[in-house]
Amino acid sequence: MELIFVRHGQGDHTESMPDSLQKTNPSLTREGIKQVEQLRSKLPLTSEDVLIVSPTLRTLQTAWIWSEKACCLKFAHPLVGPRIFPVRPAAKTLPCDELMDTDKLKDDFPTFEMAENLSSVLWSEGINVLPETEYRKLTKEFIAYCKSFKREKIYIVSHDGTITSYRQTILEEPLTREDFLGEAHWSRVKF
Repeated sequence: MELIFVRHGQGDHTESMPDSLQKTNPSLTREGIKQVEQLRSKLPLTSEDVLIVSPTLRTLQTAWIWSEKACCLKFAHPLVGPRIFPVRPAAKTLPCDELMDTDKLKDDFPTFEMAENLSSVLWSEGINVLPETEYRKLTKEFIAYCKSFKREKIYIVSHDGTITSYRQTILEEPLTREDFLGEAHWSRVKF
């Protein structure tokens, strides 16, 4: 199995930082939309693929645009929601990293299924500031979830800190913020 982590396109929460980090549910910018449209030719999806997406507006928009002409399985999953990297004790989730309301998600993105059998706390609070030990346990659960599809490729649309956290945990090697992916870039991890 191969996990392909894809960072979302440019979001409008990055246009005038740090103030723009206070935006709730930031969407893709025009540049972000262009970046994502290019994914279709650079990283084409097939009906055999699975697409797992963070339940934030910018990641769902990324996946929606990218998969517009693909008939792959599509899931929203809080275990790939925003995560601070490196994790900091007593950190708080910024408005730009709050997860979408599940009812709004279902209405706005009807072709995406919601990952099942998860705590309502995960859907409301996510993994952003979880202690490392708790996060590592959930990482194992998420990898088992991915393996349950029995597919060659699983695409995960997420955030720079989340992707780096997963890569560090899976590869068992230390990473830093210097290892963050660029907007609409990807990294492959094989099992």
